[in-house]
Amino acid sequence: MSRAAFAALVGRPSAGKSTLLNALCGHKVSIVSPAPQTTRNAVRGILNRPEGQIVFIDTPGRHNSLKKFNKKLTEVSGKAMQDADIILYVLDASRAPGPEEAEIAAQAAPRAERSIAALSKQDARGADLERARAFIAEKIPALPVERVIPVSGLKREGLDALSAALFRLAPEGEPFYPADCYTDQELPFRVAEIIREQAMLRLREELPHAIYVETADLELRPGPAGETLWVRAFIVTERESQKGMVVGKGGAMIKKIRLAALAELRPLFDWHIDLDLRVKCSKDWRANDAVLRGMFRG
Repeated sequence: MSRAAFAALVGRPSAGKSTLLNALCGHKVSIVSPAPQTTRNAVRGILNRPEGQIVFIDTPGRHNSLKKFNKKLTEVSGKAMQDADIILYVLDASRAPGPEEAEIAAQAAPRAERSIAALSKQDARGADLERARAFIAEKIPALPVERVIPVSGLKREGLDALSAALFRLAPEGEPFYPADCYTDQELPFRVAEIIREQAMLRLREELPHAIYVETADLELRPGPAGETLWVRAFIVTERESQKGMVVGKGGAMIKKIRLAALAELRPLFDWHIDLDLRVKCSKDWRANDAVLRGMFRG
């Protein structure tokens, strides 16, 4: 009997959703950085087991904001919750629950019969599992205790128990994707996300949210050692003054970002990768409807 389901990962910004997704799938599916709201789209990762297939949808962290860009992030998360067979609510056990946590729990409570709570970062300093359990018991009382599971994506702890709980909730059905598939991300999106991750890890705190990456050209070119994937991409800022921060003195920063992105990309593909990375400005892009429509894919 095969089981198959779509499972939406929801939680506060920096709750550990992307790290958990990568650990469950055994591959780098979603980018990770210390900056909140690193995930901007509904990124799919696929877990294949003898029991069947779970397709995870990693969503942006939900938080209250009236800004157009942040409202769009919340819309992506809300749609994923609505459409999914299972809701995997990721609660950071190392942080005290606040108003945003209560709002997410209120969204999950009516769907308790198809929800699982993963208490993430159980290994982190300050983690308080009893506090997290008490919060879930108060806010989602219909959620069975056996579906409240402590995990650590970083140390790969609790993953077997979490996977077993997911497959118990999944309906019978055939897999949605081939068994050797661990993500359905299109190539331009995947390349852009890796570049954005490496930029976010290296730029000053105020800059990561002011950038996005646009994959302008991809071309397979023959070579003596096999095919090369040639990529031209742009790191896009929202102010002209920010371009210099991304380029760095003598081009040092963009060179670091380029080399780090290549180091991440090359193990993911069978081709050699050649990356032409540039910087440009799209003024106030976070308030531009046309830019946002092109950026968000789910």
